[in-house]
Amino acid sequence: MNLVTIERHILEQQKHFPDATGELTDLLNDVAFAAKLVRREVVRAGLVDILGFAGGTNVQGEEVKKLDLFANEKIINAIGQHGRFAVMGSEENDGIIIPPKNETGSYALLFDPLDGSSNIDVNVSVGTIFSIYKLKGEDPCKASIADCLQRGSEQVAAGYVIYGSSVVMVYTTGNGVHGFTYDPTIGEFLLSHENIVTPKTGKYYSINEGSYAQFNESTKKYLDYIKEEDPATGRPYSTRYIGSLVADFHRNLLTGGVFVYPPTTTHKNGKLRLMYEANPLAFICEQAGGRATDGKNRILDIQPSELHQRTPLYIGSEDDVLIAEQFEQGLR
Repeated sequence: MNLVTIERHILEQQKHFPDATGELTDLLNDVAFAAKLVRREVVRAGLVDILGFAGGTNVQGEEVKKLDLFANEKIINAIGQHGRFAVMGSEENDGIIIPPKNETGSYALLFDPLDGSSNIDVNVSVGTIFSIYKLKGEDPCKASIADCLQRGSEQVAAGYVIYGSSVVMVYTTGNGVHGFTYDPTIGEFLLSHENIVTPKTGKYYSINEGSYAQFNESTKKYLDYIKEEDPATGRPYSTRYIGSLVADFHRNLLTGGVFVYPPTTTHKNGKLRLMYEANPLAFICEQAGGRATDGKNRILDIQPSELHQRTPLYIGSEDDVLIAEQFEQGLR
């Protein structure tokens, strides 16, 4: 059996980029190492004092879980120690983070340390999402928030780790999407999903229908449409909603489907974070043949104006997202 580790695969991917220096390869390996540290605590969370709330709220006003803080700290420390990132941004931090060693780093890292952490106490899958950009300037010592506020189309790499019944890391550098499953017996991520291609259409839709009363009329019409019986178009779709973005996205990426988090009366600009969630997953989705928009605009074309900017999100199989967009734009 030919076992391909994530380190070997990243090195092989580097060959597709003649001008590559190897720095991005090292960065991705750092991210994989940090994921192993977070995974170690997630799988034994019930055995240590790491469940429950830590007290206080994050920059979004949400209650912070102990494991959120742990994951955030581990990722910053594990990745920042090598000085390969000149600047970081975390969903848990108000402003940018300048690692202690930033003399040589020429990249910016944005990450959500533990997406779906509200589910950790009930043993539901959670995940880490990350996004990597090249610095806009040449001097890493002058890295600033401007290096983080780039369009999603400027990403040089993005990925996520899902901590579930198995731990899977999925990443792209703009040359396809690849997934690796963690083998705890040897402590390595091994290639398990090569060149992931998401179906053009699926049979699942993922949306929090508990907020139905807060949806606009376009979203309500869309939901009514996909629940109608019409065998010719594969309707009705089946609901699959975990409430953990990484888990919902991962399932739909592999099996086909659409994830929708529309504007609501309480979150008129959407609730998901453009920089930490929407951009990296949109990059992955498009590389796998899918589509990601805010209902009107391609996610990767949005120019961010703030680090914790929110956005509506329609993401998944291309044809399914197109239909959702048509309803949102009043074309159906």
